[in-house]
Amino acid sequence: MTVSIDTLINLVVTTTLIEMMIAVGLGVTLADVLAVAGSGGLVARAALANYVCVPAAAVALLLLFRVQPMTAAGFLVAAVCPGAPYGPPFTAIAKGNLPVSVGLMVVLAASSAFVAPLILYWLLPLMSGGDSLRVDAVKMFVTLFATQLLPLFAGLAVRQWRPSLAARLLKPASLLGTILNLLMIGLIVSVQYKTLLVIRPFGVVGILLLILAALAAGWALGTPGRGNRKAMAITTSVRNVGVSLVIATSSFPGTPVVTATLAFAMFQTVVLAFVALGWGRLAPAS
Repeated sequence: MTVSIDTLINLVVTTTLIEMMIAVGLGVTLADVLAVAGSGGLVARAALANYVCVPAAAVALLLLFRVQPMTAAGFLVAAVCPGAPYGPPFTAIAKGNLPVSVGLMVVLAASSAFVAPLILYWLLPLMSGGDSLRVDAVKMFVTLFATQLLPLFAGLAVRQWRPSLAARLLKPASLLGTILNLLMIGLIVSVQYKTLLVIRPFGVVGILLLILAALAAGWALGTPGRGNRKAMAITTSVRNVGVSLVIATSSFPGTPVVTATLAFAMFQTVVLAFVALGWGRLAPAS
């Protein structure tokens, strides 16, 4: 029974990621992506913030709080996966630079298929004090290539060469993505709700500190201008729930790794929604 449930969760999570990446591609112009990708300085800053600062902050907090290995692995999986589709909507709410956020989201989502498996390959053993939590980086890359990169590029191709079709598909694709996300979260919560209930207050504090560290790193490394810094800060702090759950459910099914990843995802979404709303309300006065 456990195996069948784990298989179902993995199928739902994978399907959700594929659909979300197609929807992202349908809603993004190639010009937005190329504008960011062509700015070497901006890409370098984003890479430093997302692939160095945030994982380093996650490792430091996990060691500081002495989190159990499997739970620590879940938080680390979430921390190394940037490029969340929620970045641009939150940036728009915060009245940040939306084109920059869109471009960064696509660049980070695409690059994470290569970079995230390598980071996890080296950092997970540090969390366990040995090799018990190692992942197959090659297998993970193949999985992310098939479920993240190909759907993203497919959506971009439709938007580039069939813009009218992309415009017609975008709204139903976004609606389907919302439904699949709710189904995915509901399924995981229904299976692992007992584990979610025992998350201690210091775990919530740790998640909050990591979100604040990510916001600070993004703001500090953003290009000049409040709008640009908001875009970098929010894009850096919103980690990619779909990708992290695909990694967790495929590599560590039925374990606290999945629960911790989901807990981080749910908490970060709520916190950053309030951050975006607050920034947006303060923007006119400033």
